[in-house]
Amino acid sequence: RVPFSFLQAIMRGEDISKPVLQVINTRAIATGNGPPRYRVLMSDGVNTLSSFMLATQLNSLVEEEHMSAQCICQVNRFIVNTLKDGRRVVILMDLDVLKTADKVGGNIGNPVPYNEGEWQQRPSAPAANPAPSKPQQQNSNLAVAGKSNPGQEFWFPFNSDVLHDFRWTICARVTQKGQIRTWSNSRGEGKLFSIELVDESGEIRATAFNDQADKFFPLIELNKVYYFTKGILKTANKQYTAVKNDYEMTFTNETSVVPCDDAQHLPSVQFEFVSISDLENTPKDSIVDVIGICKSYEDVTKITVKANNREVSKRNVHLMDTSGKLVTATLWGSEAEQFDGSRQPVIAIKGARVSDFGGRSLSVLSSSTVVINPDSPEAFKLRGWYEFDSEGQLLECTSISDVRGGPASGVNTNWKTLFEAKSENLGQGDKADYFSCVGTVIHLRKENCMYQACPSQDCNKKVIDQQNGLYRCEKCDREFPNFKYRMMLLVTIADCLEYQWVTCFQESAEFILGQNAAFLGELKEKNEQAFEEVFQNANFNTYEFRIRVKLETYNDESRIKATAMDVKPVNYREYSKRLIASIRRNAQLG
Repeated sequence: RVPFSFLQAIMRGEDISKPVLQVINTRAIATGNGPPRYRVLMSDGVNTLSSFMLATQLNSLVEEEHMSAQCICQVNRFIVNTLKDGRRVVILMDLDVLKTADKVGGNIGNPVPYNEGEWQQRPSAPAANPAPSKPQQQNSNLAVAGKSNPGQEFWFPFNSDVLHDFRWTICARVTQKGQIRTWSNSRGEGKLFSIELVDESGEIRATAFNDQADKFFPLIELNKVYYFTKGILKTANKQYTAVKNDYEMTFTNETSVVPCDDAQHLPSVQFEFVSISDLENTPKDSIVDVIGICKSYEDVTKITVKANNREVSKRNVHLMDTSGKLVTATLWGSEAEQFDGSRQPVIAIKGARVSDFGGRSLSVLSSSTVVINPDSPEAFKLRGWYEFDSEGQLLECTSISDVRGGPASGVNTNWKTLFEAKSENLGQGDKADYFSCVGTVIHLRKENCMYQACPSQDCNKKVIDQQNGLYRCEKCDREFPNFKYRMMLLVTIADCLEYQWVTCFQESAEFILGQNAAFLGELKEKNEQAFEEVFQNANFNTYEFRIRVKLETYNDESRIKATAMDVKPVNYREYSKRLIASIRRNAQLG
């Protein structure tokens, strides 16, 4: 009776479920800058075969010595690839070590080397059916692409060295899809778009140019799974991508993309999250993955890019994680316009760039992926911590994007009482300081709170009444038949311990008074009593203030000037959380 050989069955392409094999030896193969690859000599007690390659996600088994010579393994999933020269390689995608080497004590049986040559010399069977329209999965362990030309193609994992062979097919999920971008230089004009793909072995970036960009852009959808056949593999340019692969793909005229409906096993976006607190020590321009609760967000603003004079949308969102640190991340374009943070979603960002502008902040790039409320353990844990854990509910976060003079004026962090702000000497340094507080308006100085300003869009200088129906702006060196009202309102605010004079400019002043400057100017000229009532009604209202403090010198006298950068209604839920957390801290100190 001829003994059964798992290895022979595997190499014949038979459907083998979870074979148990013995490791005879492992050998590291150099791969340049990428992670090492391990070649494995395995035995089934009858034959030995050295054509096994370990998927890189299993490298730790070898490196931590769980998988060593003479151990017994159960192979849960594998892929058989055929190289250009006909040799077959078995990629081990998932396995369990059933017995470590010290419990086995030696090689099992008297295995002899499997003769690959016999297999290679067998004529391949002619195709019984015409080529299928899409690749067909043969069994749970072996995935072979259908024949679209006389040379057979095989489904390879991304980390397989055989991708350098042009005849391949991969099955992958699209986790990021960029917009079509154009370029123009001395060599001509063109267009491109890029996608990021994920399978069980890793991730890779692919780019389509010109005709291929027009062809594939409307076909490829985000988060869908496709078979990608043929393309050119080249060394990745790390300047333009954060994908963790030494190579990237370029589509060609022969590339085909076919939807795959049965690929629920493929992962979605792969993240390697960094704690927000760790960003403080992360070098500038590093590319990182972060996840956080959207603690607050700002309105969309428009800025003009100097390079091409193009207007783009921008929005800052403020993310907090369990470290208690908060970071500002900037969204751009359609992502900024469509973002809704009203329900405080969990946001995961893959490939954000670290900036040192105002402490540490993040910028979302065109190659970044932003996922709202991702279906992942990290997101569930963060949401549970924030909504149901007392620590998350009461934690007072500290911003790393607003460190002594940072620009993130829209984020309500660095909470202080007015007494704390004064006792800590905020504003006494070389740079301005920013803090947030809850204060009640107790006095408004209506004298000189408004002035007639230049009507030009980008000029707010005070104009001179020429007494002839014209108003002159010295800055613009022009005379105008009209003007606009601008506000500079001096307000006294107070909390339970202290008070502070604060200067409120246009938007802040209009918010506190509940009227716009144009209406107030007209009211002042036509109905002085109604004008007075507006100021009386504005007293004794409580708001959240974002305040900038800076030591200024005027007429040889130095004093702290406080300016309201933002004024908004009190979020009493968050305010109550901070008060409870403060009470608990003080109780512990007592």
